[in-house]
This record gives sequence, C-alpha cells and structure tokens, in this order.
Amino acid sequence: MTKDGYAQVKLISKPENMLKTIYTACRTCYSSDSPLNIYECDNAQDNEKMLKLISRVISSGHYSTIEHIQVSFAISNISRACSHQLVRHRHMSFSQKSQRYVKEKEQFEYLIPDSIAENQELKEKFENFMGEISAFYLELTEKGIPAEDARAVLPNAASTSMVASLNLREMIHLANLRLCTRAQKEIRILVKRMCDALTEEEPWLKDYLVPKCERLGYCDEDKSCGRKQVKGN
Repeated sequence: MTKDGYAQVKLISKPENMLKTIYTACRTCYSSDSPLNIYECDNAQDNEKMLKLISRVISSGHYSTIEHIQVSFAISNISRACSHQLVRHRHMSFSQKSQRYVKEKEQFEYLIPDSIAENQELKEKFENFMGEISAFYLELTEKGIPAEDARAVLPNAASTSMVASLNLREMIHLANLRLCTRAQKEIRILVKRMCDALTEEEPWLKDYLVPKCERLGYCDEDKSCGRKQVKGN
C-alpha cells in the first residue's frame, strides 16, 4: 500500500537496448544496409545521434518504429472502476486478479474517492456500506454460493491488481490521454506512476509521456482546463 492510498506501480520488464532498437528500426526504413549492421554500427553507440533521428521519425508520424518496444508493469491497489477504464485501451495485455477464482475471506480492500473521503459524514457512510456488502458476500460464500456468483455484489470500489504490458506507441497514447486533467484522478495518478517508472530508466521519454495538449500545442477537449488554447480559437 502506498502512503497516499493510490496505485502501487513497478516497471518489471523492458528491453535492455530500447534506444538502440528504435534507432535500428528507424534507420532500416531509410537505409540499404542490413538491420544487423545498423544495430552494430558506430552511430548506434551515440545517444545524441540516435535521439535526433528518432525524434525526427516520430514527429513525422512513423509510429511503427516504436511498436517494437514492449514494457510490463506490476500494478496493485487500484479500484475496479480504474481497471475498467484501463482495459479499454486496445493495444495492451492484462493479467488481472480474478474475482471468480480468488475468494474474499474477510473485508475486501477498497478505495474511497477523494471527493467522498473529504466529507467525514459521507466517508463513514461509505465505509459502513462497504462493510455491509462484505458481510453479505461472506454470507453468500459461506452458504455455498460460488465466488464467481457471489462477486456480483462487489462494487467498483473494490481493489484489484494486475500485470499490464504494452508497446511504446500505446504507452505514449495512454499518457497523452490519461494525463489530461479531464481524466479521472485515480487513473491520472496510475498512469503518471507508470510514466515515472519508465522515464526513471529511460529519461529521454519525458518529452513524449505528457498530456496530449503538450504534444499538440492546443487543447482538443470539449471542455478545456485552460492549460492550452482550445483548437480553433
């Protein structure tokens, strides 16, 4: 559990030579040389030269060159509401804690949205209600109802955990959408921690793992937070 009660995230897998791999993919598209020779050439040892080419290629919209990079995260302490948003992203792979096979044996863990937690009266009612749900769930399972059916009473607030994997193109897309202030706070924090874990290993990605308005230079949302000028204005 993190101190602030939000997602715990750890980067558990990434290519050892991420920059070099992307550079090789970029150069292969515009060179008569073989990918192996490109990978082993002197330029593929110079980070500045590699980054210059990669920046130019990505800026041109040639995103297939970054799809070769796959990263994986261990994620815990997020709500089912948050995970339901995350799994909408098309080019990600998930292995999530099952409410069908993992039976709750006591009060299930849950997250309280800040807007509720900030109101002491509502927070107490929320906690009491979670207790009632837990008691009924346990009554169901104790009377022989399978966990796969008893889970029908569990709320979106129930916490879950997963391993999530995605390629770099989708990672950038995820960051661009979910770091936007229009996204719900819980998933913003989750994705920010995913980005921080990755940029700690690969600092050059900081310019890409940002809200979409930072990359576009304008806001294309129906309702803007005012950070950037709205498109067309």
